[in-house]
Amino acid sequence: MPIVVEIDVLLAKRKMSVGELADRVGITPANLAVLKNGRAKAVRFSTLAALCEALDWQPGDLLRWEAGDDADA
Repeated sequence: MPIVVEIDVLLAKRKMSVGELADRVGITPANLAVLKNGRAKAVRFSTLAALCEALDWQPGDLLRWEAGDDADA
């Protein structure tokens, strides 16, 4: 998928665990892992806003577009 979620990088910078972030955002660690591992098909704006608030970042810090073979899909 051409959209990459940079949660691993942000968690490392914050020295925060997936479980701690999931608690702060109000989602399950399993759902956060789906997003973190690039398996999510969609993300709610409310979840994106909660992630930004918990990590004190902007949406552009969390999401990155990466050109690839399936960029036209």
